[in-house]
Amino acid sequence: MVDMTVTYAPSHGLGEEQSIWFKLTPLLAQENPMQMLLRLTDKYNGVMPVNLKNQRIVMLAKPEHAQRVLVDNAENYTKYFDGLRPIFGKSMITIDGALWQKIRMPQQAAFHPGMFEEYFPYLMNSINSKMERWDQLAESGETIEMVEETWTLAADMVCRALFDREMPFNPHFIFKQVKTYTDVGNHKSIRMRRVNGELEEITQETAAKAMEIWDSVPDSVMNAAIIDNREKTLLTMLQDAAENPEFPEFDHRQAVDEMKQYLWAGTETTALTLAWSLYLLSTHPEALKRIREEAYAVCGDRDPEWNEVQQLTYTRMVIQETMRLYPPIWALIRIAQEEDEIDGHKINPGDKVVVCTYVLHHSDKYWNNPEEFDPERFSRERMKKRVKYSYLPFAAGRRSCIGGALSQIENTLALVQLLRRFTPEYVGEEEPKIHATVTLTPKGGLPFRIKRIEDTV
Repeated sequence: MVDMTVTYAPSHGLGEEQSIWFKLTPLLAQENPMQMLLRLTDKYNGVMPVNLKNQRIVMLAKPEHAQRVLVDNAENYTKYFDGLRPIFGKSMITIDGALWQKIRMPQQAAFHPGMFEEYFPYLMNSINSKMERWDQLAESGETIEMVEETWTLAADMVCRALFDREMPFNPHFIFKQVKTYTDVGNHKSIRMRRVNGELEEITQETAAKAMEIWDSVPDSVMNAAIIDNREKTLLTMLQDAAENPEFPEFDHRQAVDEMKQYLWAGTETTALTLAWSLYLLSTHPEALKRIREEAYAVCGDRDPEWNEVQQLTYTRMVIQETMRLYPPIWALIRIAQEEDEIDGHKINPGDKVVVCTYVLHHSDKYWNNPEEFDPERFSRERMKKRVKYSYLPFAAGRRSCIGGALSQIENTLALVQLLRRFTPEYVGEEEPKIHATVTLTPKGGLPFRIKRIEDTV
Protein backbone atom coordinates (compact mmCIF):
# COMPACT_ATOMS: atom_id res chain seq x y z
CA MET A 1 0.00 0.00 0.00
CA VAL A 2 1.29 3.46 -0.93
CA ASP A 3 0.78 6.14 1.72
CA MET A 4 0.98 9.83 1.05
CA THR A 5 2.67 11.65 3.94
CA VAL A 6 1.91 15.31 4.59
CA THR A 7 4.31 17.40 6.64
CA TYR A 8 2.34 18.96 9.48
CA ALA A 9 3.83 21.92 11.30
CA PRO A 10 1.51 23.13 14.07
CA SER A 11 1.29 26.87 14.61
CA HIS A 12 -0.23 28.86 17.42
CA GLY A 13 -3.44 30.75 16.86
CA LEU A 14 -7.14 30.15 16.45
CA GLY A 15 -8.87 26.88 15.62
CA GLU A 16 -8.89 23.37 16.94
CA GLU A 17 -5.46 21.75 16.82
CA GLN A 18 -6.96 18.36 15.96
CA SER A 19 -9.41 19.68 13.36
CA ILE A 20 -9.27 17.66 10.16
CA TRP A 21 -9.97 20.86 8.23
CA PHE A 22 -6.77 22.47 9.46
CA LYS A 23 -4.72 19.32 9.02
CA LEU A 24 -5.86 18.96 5.41
CA THR A 25 -4.82 22.54 4.65
CA PRO A 26 -1.66 21.42 2.76
CA LEU A 27 -3.93 19.52 0.40
CA LEU A 28 -6.75 22.06 0.17
CA ALA A 29 -4.92 25.39 0.22
CA GLN A 30 -4.08 25.12 -3.45
CA GLU A 31 -5.12 27.30 -6.38
CA ASN A 32 -7.60 24.60 -7.42
CA PRO A 33 -7.87 22.11 -4.54
CA MET A 34 -10.57 19.92 -6.02
CA GLN A 35 -8.75 19.34 -9.29
CA MET A 36 -5.68 18.40 -7.29
CA LEU A 37 -7.77 15.97 -5.25
CA LEU A 38 -9.11 14.44 -8.45
CA ARG A 39 -5.59 13.85 -9.74
CA LEU A 40 -4.30 12.39 -6.47
CA THR A 41 -7.19 9.99 -5.89
CA ASP A 42 -6.90 8.83 -9.49
CA LYS A 43 -3.14 8.29 -9.02
CA TYR A 44 -3.76 6.13 -5.94
CA ASN A 45 -6.63 4.24 -7.59
CA GLY A 46 -9.38 5.73 -5.46
CA VAL A 47 -7.88 5.06 -2.00
CA MET A 48 -5.43 7.66 -0.72
CA PRO A 49 -4.16 7.25 2.86
CA VAL A 50 -2.75 10.46 4.30
CA ASN A 51 -0.43 10.18 7.31
CA LEU A 52 -0.50 13.18 9.60
CA LYS A 53 1.28 13.87 12.87
CA ASN A 54 -0.93 11.75 15.12
CA GLN A 55 -3.74 10.50 12.94
CA ARG A 56 -4.45 8.84 9.64
CA ILE A 57 -6.95 10.04 7.07
CA VAL A 58 -8.07 7.81 4.21
CA MET A 59 -9.54 9.54 1.16
CA LEU A 60 -12.03 7.36 -0.73
CA ALA A 61 -13.20 8.05 -4.26
CA LYS A 62 -15.19 5.13 -5.68
CA PRO A 63 -18.96 4.46 -5.49
CA GLU A 64 -18.36 1.09 -3.82
CA HIS A 65 -16.36 2.87 -1.11
CA ALA A 66 -19.30 5.17 -0.41
CA GLN A 67 -21.62 2.19 -0.26
CA ARG A 68 -19.37 0.41 2.22
CA VAL A 69 -18.95 3.38 4.58
CA LEU A 70 -22.40 4.98 4.36
CA VAL A 71 -24.68 1.98 3.86
CA ASP A 72 -23.38 -1.60 4.11
CA ASN A 73 -21.11 -1.11 7.13
CA ALA A 74 -22.47 2.21 8.40
CA GLU A 75 -22.54 1.02 12.02
CA ASN A 76 -18.73 0.90 11.97
CA TYR A 77 -18.35 4.48 10.79
CA THR A 78 -19.56 7.26 13.08
CA LYS A 79 -19.94 10.84 11.97
CA TYR A 80 -17.12 13.34 12.48
CA PHE A 81 -18.31 16.31 14.54
CA ASP A 82 -15.22 18.35 15.47
CA GLY A 83 -15.68 22.04 14.75
CA LEU A 84 -19.47 21.77 14.42
CA ARG A 85 -20.60 21.91 18.04
CA PRO A 86 -19.98 25.66 18.57
CA ILE A 87 -22.42 26.28 15.70
CA PHE A 88 -24.94 23.45 16.21
CA GLY A 89 -24.60 22.57 19.90
CA LYS A 90 -25.92 19.08 20.63
CA SER A 91 -28.32 18.96 17.68
CA MET A 92 -28.72 15.73 15.75
CA ILE A 93 -26.09 16.87 13.24
CA THR A 94 -23.46 16.44 16.00
CA ILE A 95 -24.59 13.16 17.59
CA ASP A 96 -24.77 9.55 16.48
CA GLY A 97 -26.11 6.13 17.39
CA ALA A 98 -29.26 5.44 19.39
CA LEU A 99 -29.48 9.01 20.72
CA TRP A 100 -29.36 10.39 17.19
CA GLN A 101 -32.26 8.15 16.18
CA LYS A 102 -34.25 9.20 19.24
CA ILE A 103 -33.64 12.92 18.65
CA ARG A 104 -34.45 12.67 14.94
CA MET A 105 -37.74 10.81 15.40
CA PRO A 106 -39.98 13.71 16.55
CA GLN A 107 -38.67 15.90 13.70
CA GLN A 108 -39.03 13.46 10.84
CA ALA A 109 -42.72 14.14 10.16
CA ALA A 110 -41.92 17.75 9.24
CA PHE A 111 -40.01 16.50 6.19
CA HIS A 112 -42.56 14.01 4.93
CA PRO A 113 -43.48 14.91 1.32
CA GLY A 114 -47.09 15.18 2.44
CA MET A 115 -46.15 18.33 4.39
CA PHE A 116 -44.64 20.18 1.43
CA GLU A 117 -47.93 21.39 0.01
CA GLU A 118 -48.63 23.13 3.34
CA TYR A 119 -45.23 24.85 3.13
CA PHE A 120 -45.75 25.99 -0.46
CA PRO A 121 -47.48 29.38 0.12
CA TYR A 122 -44.90 30.33 2.75
CA LEU A 123 -42.04 29.50 0.39
CA MET A 124 -43.68 31.61 -2.28
CA ASN A 125 -44.11 34.53 0.13
CA SER A 126 -40.39 34.44 0.93
CA ILE A 127 -39.51 34.39 -2.76
CA ASN A 128 -41.88 37.28 -3.42
CA SER A 129 -40.16 39.30 -0.68
CA LYS A 130 -36.82 38.59 -2.33
CA MET A 131 -38.25 39.73 -5.67
CA GLU A 132 -39.19 43.06 -4.09
CA ARG A 133 -35.61 43.47 -2.90
CA TRP A 134 -34.24 42.51 -6.32
CA ASP A 135 -36.49 45.13 -7.91
CA GLN A 136 -34.74 47.72 -5.73
CA LEU A 137 -31.33 46.26 -6.57
CA ALA A 138 -32.12 46.45 -10.28
CA GLU A 139 -33.03 50.10 -9.80
CA SER A 140 -29.84 50.94 -7.89
CA GLY A 141 -27.48 48.84 -10.01
CA GLU A 142 -25.39 47.94 -6.97
CA THR A 143 -23.22 44.83 -6.85
CA ILE A 144 -24.28 42.10 -4.42
CA GLU A 145 -22.63 38.93 -3.12
CA MET A 146 -24.92 36.12 -4.28
CA VAL A 147 -24.25 33.52 -1.57
CA GLU A 148 -25.24 36.04 1.10
CA GLU A 149 -28.28 36.96 -0.99
CA THR A 150 -29.46 33.37 -1.39
CA TRP A 151 -28.73 32.56 2.28
CA THR A 152 -31.05 35.36 3.40
CA LEU A 153 -33.76 33.89 1.17
CA ALA A 154 -33.23 30.37 2.50
CA ALA A 155 -33.33 31.61 6.11
CA ASP A 156 -36.60 33.43 5.47
CA MET A 157 -38.11 30.27 3.93
CA VAL A 158 -37.13 28.21 6.98
CA CYS A 159 -38.62 30.75 9.39
CA ARG A 160 -41.90 31.05 7.51
CA ALA A 161 -42.48 27.46 6.35
CA LEU A 162 -40.98 25.38 9.16
CA PHE A 163 -41.35 27.69 12.17
CA ASP A 164 -44.48 29.74 11.26
CA ARG A 165 -42.61 32.90 12.23
CA GLU A 166 -41.67 36.16 10.61
CA MET A 167 -37.89 36.38 10.41
CA PRO A 168 -37.03 38.51 13.48
CA PHE A 169 -33.36 39.11 12.73
CA ASN A 170 -31.35 40.89 10.07
CA PRO A 171 -30.26 37.92 7.94
CA HIS A 172 -27.38 39.81 6.30
CA PHE A 173 -25.94 40.59 9.73
CA ILE A 174 -26.38 37.02 11.03
CA PHE A 175 -24.84 35.59 7.86
CA LYS A 176 -21.71 37.69 8.40
CA GLN A 177 -21.52 36.73 12.10
CA VAL A 178 -21.58 32.98 11.51
CA LYS A 179 -19.19 33.30 8.57
CA THR A 180 -16.81 35.08 10.95
CA TYR A 181 -16.73 31.98 13.12
CA THR A 182 -16.54 29.41 10.35
CA ASP A 183 -13.75 31.29 8.59
CA VAL A 184 -11.80 31.25 11.86
CA GLY A 185 -12.80 27.89 13.30
CA ASN A 186 -11.92 25.81 10.27
CA HIS A 187 -8.27 26.83 10.36
CA LYS A 188 -5.77 27.18 13.14
CA SER A 189 -3.92 30.27 12.04
CA ILE A 190 -5.42 33.70 12.59
CA ARG A 191 -7.33 34.82 9.53
CA MET A 192 -7.14 38.14 7.83
CA ARG A 193 -9.93 39.51 5.74
CA ARG A 194 -10.64 42.66 3.81
CA VAL A 195 -13.06 45.09 5.37
CA ASN A 196 -13.66 48.34 3.51
CA GLY A 197 -10.43 47.78 1.61
CA GLU A 198 -8.31 47.27 4.71
CA LEU A 199 -7.00 44.12 6.35
CA GLU A 200 -8.69 43.41 9.66
CA GLU A 201 -7.52 40.74 12.08
CA ILE A 202 -10.20 38.29 13.20
CA THR A 203 -9.44 37.51 16.83
CA GLN A 204 -10.72 34.89 19.20
CA GLU A 205 -12.88 37.58 20.81
CA THR A 206 -14.43 38.35 17.43
CA ALA A 207 -15.35 34.69 16.98
CA ALA A 208 -16.74 34.45 20.53
CA LYS A 209 -18.92 37.51 19.98
CA ALA A 210 -20.18 36.05 16.70
CA MET A 211 -21.18 32.84 18.48
CA GLU A 212 -22.91 34.79 21.25
CA ILE A 213 -25.03 36.57 18.66
CA TRP A 214 -25.72 33.31 16.82
CA ASP A 215 -26.77 31.60 20.06
CA SER A 216 -29.49 34.23 20.58
CA VAL A 217 -31.16 33.64 17.20
CA PRO A 218 -33.36 30.57 17.97
CA ASP A 219 -34.98 32.16 21.00
CA SER A 220 -35.64 35.32 19.00
CA VAL A 221 -37.39 33.18 16.38
CA MET A 222 -39.50 31.41 19.03
CA ASN A 223 -40.59 34.80 20.39
CA ALA A 224 -41.21 36.37 16.99
CA ALA A 225 -44.59 37.25 15.51
CA ILE A 226 -46.58 34.11 14.69
CA ILE A 227 -47.83 34.07 11.11
CA ASP A 228 -50.83 31.71 11.06
CA ASN A 229 -50.65 29.80 14.36
CA ARG A 230 -50.47 26.45 12.58
CA GLU A 231 -50.83 23.46 14.87
CA LYS A 232 -48.30 21.26 13.10
CA THR A 233 -44.94 22.83 12.23
CA LEU A 234 -41.38 21.78 12.84
CA LEU A 235 -41.23 24.31 15.67
CA THR A 236 -44.31 22.90 17.42
CA MET A 237 -42.84 19.40 17.03
CA LEU A 238 -39.62 20.55 18.71
CA GLN A 239 -41.54 22.31 21.49
CA ASP A 240 -43.78 19.28 22.10
CA ALA A 241 -40.72 17.05 22.40
CA ALA A 242 -39.10 19.51 24.85
CA GLU A 243 -42.23 19.52 27.02
CA ASN A 244 -42.61 15.73 27.03
CA PRO A 245 -41.67 14.47 30.55
CA GLU A 246 -41.02 11.00 29.10
CA PHE A 247 -38.33 12.42 26.83
CA PRO A 248 -35.74 13.87 29.25
CA GLU A 249 -33.01 13.99 26.60
CA PHE A 250 -35.02 16.56 24.64
CA ASP A 251 -35.17 19.79 26.67
CA HIS A 252 -35.43 23.45 25.69
CA ARG A 253 -31.71 23.56 24.95
CA GLN A 254 -32.14 20.64 22.56
CA ALA A 255 -34.94 22.47 20.75
CA VAL A 256 -32.72 25.55 20.46
CA ASP A 257 -29.85 23.51 19.03
CA GLU A 258 -32.11 21.73 16.55
CA MET A 259 -33.30 25.13 15.32
CA LYS A 260 -29.67 26.11 14.85
CA GLN A 261 -29.01 23.25 12.46
CA TYR A 262 -32.00 24.20 10.31
CA LEU A 263 -31.13 27.90 10.40
CA TRP A 264 -27.56 27.27 9.25
CA ALA A 265 -26.89 23.76 7.88
CA GLY A 266 -30.35 23.61 6.33
CA THR A 267 -29.98 27.04 4.78
CA GLU A 268 -26.34 27.02 3.69
CA THR A 269 -26.65 23.98 1.43
CA THR A 270 -29.80 25.42 -0.16
CA ALA A 271 -28.18 28.83 -0.53
CA LEU A 272 -24.95 27.53 -2.04
CA THR A 273 -26.82 25.43 -4.60
CA LEU A 274 -29.03 28.35 -5.62
CA ALA A 275 -26.05 30.74 -5.85
CA TRP A 276 -23.98 28.32 -7.94
CA SER A 277 -27.05 27.66 -10.13
CA LEU A 278 -27.41 31.36 -10.86
CA TYR A 279 -23.71 31.53 -11.71
CA LEU A 280 -23.99 28.60 -14.12
CA LEU A 281 -27.10 30.06 -15.74
CA SER A 282 -25.40 33.42 -16.16
CA THR A 283 -22.72 31.67 -18.21
CA HIS A 284 -25.14 29.35 -20.04
CA PRO A 285 -27.88 31.59 -21.48
CA GLU A 286 -29.44 28.72 -23.41
CA ALA A 287 -30.25 26.94 -20.13
CA LEU A 288 -31.63 30.17 -18.67
CA LYS A 289 -33.88 30.51 -21.71
CA ARG A 290 -35.16 26.94 -21.27
CA ILE A 291 -36.10 27.57 -17.64
CA ARG A 292 -38.13 30.61 -18.68
CA GLU A 293 -39.77 28.72 -21.52
CA GLU A 294 -40.65 25.83 -19.20
CA ALA A 295 -42.14 28.18 -16.61
CA TYR A 296 -44.33 29.82 -19.26
CA ALA A 297 -45.41 26.46 -20.69
CA VAL A 298 -46.42 25.18 -17.25
CA CYS A 299 -47.81 28.33 -15.61
CA GLY A 300 -48.32 30.94 -18.29
CA ASP A 301 -48.02 34.44 -16.86
CA ARG A 302 -49.21 33.51 -13.36
CA ASP A 303 -47.36 32.11 -10.37
CA PRO A 304 -46.98 28.31 -10.20
CA GLU A 305 -49.45 26.31 -8.16
CA TRP A 306 -48.44 23.41 -5.97
CA ASN A 307 -49.72 20.74 -8.37
CA GLU A 308 -47.49 22.18 -11.11
CA VAL A 309 -44.17 22.04 -9.27
CA GLN A 310 -43.41 18.50 -10.42
CA GLN A 311 -43.86 19.61 -14.03
CA LEU A 312 -40.87 21.95 -13.78
CA THR A 313 -38.57 19.10 -14.78
CA TYR A 314 -35.84 21.02 -16.60
CA THR A 315 -35.51 23.51 -13.75
CA ARG A 316 -35.12 20.62 -11.33
CA MET A 317 -32.47 19.07 -13.58
CA VAL A 318 -30.52 22.35 -13.45
CA ILE A 319 -30.58 22.14 -9.64
CA GLN A 320 -29.41 18.52 -9.73
CA GLU A 321 -26.61 19.25 -12.18
CA THR A 322 -25.48 22.19 -10.07
CA MET A 323 -25.21 19.89 -7.05
CA ARG A 324 -23.11 17.52 -9.15
CA LEU A 325 -20.69 20.22 -10.26
CA TYR A 326 -20.65 22.08 -6.93
CA PRO A 327 -21.75 19.68 -4.18
CA PRO A 328 -22.22 21.84 -1.05
CA ILE A 329 -20.84 19.01 1.07
CA TRP A 330 -17.77 18.07 -0.94
CA ALA A 331 -16.64 15.35 1.52
CA LEU A 332 -18.44 13.05 3.97
CA ILE A 333 -16.22 12.30 6.96
CA ARG A 334 -16.59 9.29 9.25
CA ILE A 335 -14.46 7.72 12.00
CA ALA A 336 -13.79 3.98 11.89
CA GLN A 337 -14.74 2.24 15.15
CA GLU A 338 -13.32 -1.18 14.32
CA GLU A 339 -10.90 -2.61 11.78
CA ASP A 340 -12.21 -2.89 8.24
CA GLU A 341 -10.90 -3.41 4.72
CA ILE A 342 -11.83 -1.26 1.74
CA ASP A 343 -10.60 -2.12 -1.74
CA GLY A 344 -7.69 -4.12 -0.32
CA HIS A 345 -6.66 -1.36 2.11
CA LYS A 346 -6.74 -1.89 5.85
CA ILE A 347 -8.80 0.62 7.82
CA ASN A 348 -7.75 0.93 11.46
CA PRO A 349 -9.92 1.92 14.43
CA GLY A 350 -9.74 5.70 14.78
CA ASP A 351 -8.92 6.33 11.13
CA LYS A 352 -10.89 9.18 9.61
CA VAL A 353 -12.30 8.14 6.26
CA VAL A 354 -13.33 10.80 3.79
CA VAL A 355 -15.80 9.89 1.06
CA CYS A 356 -14.89 12.45 -1.60
CA THR A 357 -18.24 13.47 -3.03
CA TYR A 358 -16.67 16.02 -5.35
CA VAL A 359 -14.37 13.42 -6.87
CA LEU A 360 -17.26 11.00 -7.44
CA HIS A 361 -19.25 13.77 -9.13
CA HIS A 362 -16.38 14.78 -11.44
CA SER A 363 -14.87 11.43 -12.36
CA ASP A 364 -14.88 10.51 -16.04
CA LYS A 365 -15.24 6.90 -14.91
CA TYR A 366 -18.90 7.59 -14.05
CA TRP A 367 -19.81 10.70 -16.07
CA ASN A 368 -19.30 11.64 -19.71
CA ASN A 369 -17.54 15.01 -20.04
CA PRO A 370 -17.84 15.55 -16.28
CA GLU A 371 -16.68 19.20 -16.31
CA GLU A 372 -19.46 20.25 -18.68
CA PHE A 373 -22.72 21.76 -17.44
CA ASP A 374 -25.34 19.37 -18.83
CA PRO A 375 -28.67 19.30 -16.96
CA GLU A 376 -29.95 16.59 -19.31
CA ARG A 377 -27.78 14.08 -17.39
CA PHE A 378 -30.70 13.98 -14.97
CA SER A 379 -33.35 13.10 -17.50
CA ARG A 380 -35.23 9.96 -16.58
CA GLU A 381 -33.59 7.86 -19.29
CA ARG A 382 -30.02 8.89 -18.53
CA MET A 383 -30.49 8.52 -14.78
CA LYS A 384 -31.30 4.82 -15.32
CA LYS A 385 -27.74 4.30 -16.55
CA ARG A 386 -26.05 6.11 -13.67
CA VAL A 387 -23.69 4.14 -11.45
CA LYS A 388 -25.21 3.81 -7.98
CA TYR A 389 -23.53 5.95 -5.31
CA SER A 390 -21.71 8.05 -7.92
CA TYR A 391 -24.03 10.97 -7.05
CA LEU A 392 -24.30 11.89 -3.37
CA PRO A 393 -25.56 15.48 -2.97
CA PHE A 394 -27.35 14.58 0.27
CA ALA A 395 -25.12 11.68 1.37
CA ALA A 396 -26.66 8.18 1.53
CA GLY A 397 -27.91 5.62 4.00
CA ARG A 398 -29.44 6.37 7.38
CA ARG A 399 -27.52 9.66 7.78
CA SER A 400 -28.73 11.12 4.50
CA CYS A 401 -29.94 14.72 4.73
CA ILE A 402 -33.39 14.99 6.31
CA GLY A 403 -34.25 18.09 4.30
CA GLY A 404 -32.87 17.18 0.89
CA ALA A 405 -36.19 16.86 -0.93
CA LEU A 406 -37.52 20.10 0.53
CA SER A 407 -34.33 21.95 -0.44
CA GLN A 408 -34.77 20.97 -4.08
CA ILE A 409 -38.35 22.25 -4.08
CA GLU A 410 -37.23 25.54 -2.51
CA ASN A 411 -34.58 26.06 -5.17
CA THR A 412 -36.81 25.01 -8.07
CA LEU A 413 -39.42 27.58 -7.03
CA ALA A 414 -36.79 30.25 -6.43
CA LEU A 415 -35.20 29.79 -9.85
CA VAL A 416 -38.51 29.84 -11.69
CA GLN A 417 -39.85 32.92 -9.96
CA LEU A 418 -36.68 35.01 -9.84
CA LEU A 419 -35.69 34.32 -13.44
CA ARG A 420 -39.11 35.19 -14.83
CA ARG A 421 -38.55 38.81 -13.81
CA PHE A 422 -34.81 39.24 -13.48
CA THR A 423 -31.52 38.45 -15.17
CA PRO A 424 -28.76 38.05 -12.55
CA GLU A 425 -25.43 38.86 -14.21
CA TYR A 426 -22.16 37.55 -12.83
CA VAL A 427 -19.69 40.45 -12.77
CA GLY A 428 -16.60 38.73 -11.41
CA GLU A 429 -13.42 39.40 -13.34
CA GLU A 430 -12.70 35.70 -13.71
CA GLU A 431 -14.19 32.27 -13.18
CA PRO A 432 -14.78 31.82 -9.42
CA LYS A 433 -12.32 29.67 -7.53
CA ILE A 434 -13.33 27.11 -4.93
CA HIS A 435 -12.80 27.45 -1.20
CA ALA A 436 -13.08 23.98 0.36
CA THR A 437 -13.74 23.77 4.09
CA VAL A 438 -16.81 22.05 5.54
CA THR A 439 -18.77 23.26 2.51
CA LEU A 440 -17.77 24.10 -1.05
CA THR A 441 -17.93 27.88 -1.25
CA PRO A 442 -16.76 30.36 -3.88
CA LYS A 443 -13.48 31.94 -2.85
CA GLY A 444 -14.14 35.65 -2.44
CA GLY A 445 -17.85 35.23 -3.13
CA LEU A 446 -19.95 35.55 -6.28
CA PRO A 447 -20.42 39.20 -7.30
CA PHE A 448 -23.62 39.87 -9.24
CA ARG A 449 -25.76 42.70 -10.53
CA ILE A 450 -29.50 42.28 -10.90
CA LYS A 451 -31.27 43.47 -14.03
CA ARG A 452 -34.96 43.39 -14.93
CA ILE A 453 -35.73 41.25 -17.96
CA GLU A 454 -37.14 44.21 -19.86
CA ASP A 455 -33.83 46.01 -19.39
CA THR A 456 -31.86 43.15 -20.96
CA VAL A 457 -33.99 42.54 -24.04
